[in-house]
Amino acid sequence: MPPIVRPLALLSLSALAVGLPLVGCSASVDVGASEPELSADKLSDEVAGQLAATTGQPKPDVACPEDLAGKVGTTTRCTLTAGDGSTLGVTITVTSVEDERIKFDIEADRTASPAPS
Repeated sequence: MPPIVRPLALLSLSALAVGLPLVGCSASVDVGASEPELSADKLSDEVAGQLAATTGQPKPDVACPEDLAGKVGTTTRCTLTAGDGSTLGVTITVTSVEDERIKFDIEADRTASPAPS
């Protein structure tokens, strides 16, 4: 079943990198487990898809280091890497869990870190 998405205005990474206002979006994913948990790989893919959909840009490279537990208030940090190697932190926060569906907010940091030299 495809995720239900409630996108909000989201700026591209280049706009975020120059210090424009903090932005985010929301998503939900049906994980099909008795104790909902979203794998790090699936979370990375879902976040990248949501960011691409709200910015109209190609799907960015997003890496989430850990699974997301389906418990309201749980947070995890992911990293978005731009084509130039700069990175942007992204916070994922679980907002609700209904049966096997985890709903979460995606919020990007205000500034990007420059690419390694």
